[in-house]
Amino acid sequence: MPRPMGPNRGIPQKAKNFKSTLKELLNYLKAYKIGIIFVIIFAILSTVFVIIGPKILGNITTEIFSGLMKKISNTGGINFTYIKKTSLLLIGLYFLSALFSAIQGIIMGNISNKLSYKLRKQLSRKINLLPMKYFDQKTHGEVLSVVTNDIDTLSQALNQSITTIITGIATIIGILIMMISINITMTIAAILIIPICLIILNFIVKKSQKYFTMQQDYLGYINGHIEEIYSAHDIVKAFNGEKKAINEFKELNNTLYDSAWKSQFLSITMHPVMQFIGNLGYVVISILGGYMVIKDKIKVGDILSFTQYVRTFTQQISQLAQVMNSVQLAVAASERVFDFLKLEEEVKDTKQPLSVNNLEGNIEFKNVNFGYNPDKIVIHNFSAKVKQGQKIAIVGPTGAGKTTMVKLLMRFYELNSGKILIDGKDIKDFKRSDIRSLFGMVLQDTWLFHGTINENIRYGKLDATDHEVRKACKSASVDHFIQTLPDGYNMILNEDADNISGGQKQLLTIARVILKDPKILILDEATSSVDTRTEILIQQAMDQLMEGRTSFIIAHRLSTIKNADLILVMDHGDIVEQGTHDELLHKNGFYAKLYNSQFDVEDA
Repeated sequence: MPRPMGPNRGIPQKAKNFKSTLKELLNYLKAYKIGIIFVIIFAILSTVFVIIGPKILGNITTEIFSGLMKKISNTGGINFTYIKKTSLLLIGLYFLSALFSAIQGIIMGNISNKLSYKLRKQLSRKINLLPMKYFDQKTHGEVLSVVTNDIDTLSQALNQSITTIITGIATIIGILIMMISINITMTIAAILIIPICLIILNFIVKKSQKYFTMQQDYLGYINGHIEEIYSAHDIVKAFNGEKKAINEFKELNNTLYDSAWKSQFLSITMHPVMQFIGNLGYVVISILGGYMVIKDKIKVGDILSFTQYVRTFTQQISQLAQVMNSVQLAVAASERVFDFLKLEEEVKDTKQPLSVNNLEGNIEFKNVNFGYNPDKIVIHNFSAKVKQGQKIAIVGPTGAGKTTMVKLLMRFYELNSGKILIDGKDIKDFKRSDIRSLFGMVLQDTWLFHGTINENIRYGKLDATDHEVRKACKSASVDHFIQTLPDGYNMILNEDADNISGGQKQLLTIARVILKDPKILILDEATSSVDTRTEILIQQAMDQLMEGRTSFIIAHRLSTIKNADLILVMDHGDIVEQGTHDELLHKNGFYAKLYNSQFDVEDA
């Protein structure tokens, strides 16, 4: 069996805890116990009317048979008045049964939709509380699969299975009572099939459970693979990766197909097996019933009623067996949902957070140690002081820890040890949302959502006026470009914003930050996607924007940070040098070598 690619995509080797998950699901359903009680009541009423039907039909048959016998012996005839009244009663009972069945279906549908709504709401909240490290280990498709596929599967399965189970149990109990009222001996003969049915049912359920679980897991893996491949379709094409992508999908799809057909095959076998056992029961009942009619122990109509009860009895057992398909899908899906809801959340904000109002922006990194994995530290004993209004450049080779420092500053990750202080106060003493409200960030990877250019820029300040939006765009040197577009500021960007260039996307994200007017700026390779002329314009706008604000600039292009107040040179998570551009060049150390090597490459 192929192993799925990517982190944490292990294959379930055995069925997970069915009983524990089912118990947890039932606890969720307790909130809707009043509705479920009504479902049970209407299910029982619907079932009672259906169960009484064969008995009444048997009485009609007995009356017809007796009337024919009387007519043959010239002692009477068929009582058509009785048959008419009884038939109308039977039709009325079946109508009420259908009505109550429809009502219970409506109530149960409402309950399953409410539960789905509740779980989606909890999942939405949970996603926003999970630490960033979780998303480093999962694809978007795997997360989306829980919110979409698993919730939909759970909702549909609950809607179908609960009413079927309640109706099935009520019908079986009612039929047993009616069968006993007709003849105890024949009832004992009929229920002898139950142990055989239960043994077969138990065997099939145990065999199929692991395949149902695997089926749900691999739906997530396939969604993750598709989302990953098609969100970067141009890269796949550029590197001729179609064959590799197809092979990976084929492996995942084969495993999904294998688990799906095995689970479905085992589930489908329940019906023919139960039907075969039921037919054996009919043979036994027919022989035994015929014998008892000859002995005048039961009436002819009772045999018809009893045969119908046996047929319904076996059908209900078969349906209960079939509904285990839905139950197992529901349990497998809910298990993934519950596991997601139990994931470790971010460290909670302090109960008495400090206010961020009137903060000046003095920042201190104090003996900071951090690793994305505890056993692999990437920031080693980092210390630095930044005064309000300073322009701080963080430079170093790839993997030195530059971007990581900024993520720590915004509390995207928690420190292994050490402190980060703003105006002498630990950032842990503030709410995360308050801390992040201080920052404006332009990342190396631009992010724009499906919507108008106006809406994308306003994301930094939702109540901004059109004038403020345009002013920010002028500062980012992007207003002229927007004016040349067919719909100007109302032009809709598609999902990946690939209907504009990479440099234009970067300019829009810069305009968004300018509009927000934050106290602290973070520019992570902010000019990496623009040409030299545009870079100069942006640099002028940034210099004006950074005036009086604490600013962090992360750049590989060292020419962009010559006028920084302080340059922190990082290598392997350590500050190896710090000073101004001229001071660091004069030292002729690590920074000087990095600077000179960059210009040697550019000249070449």
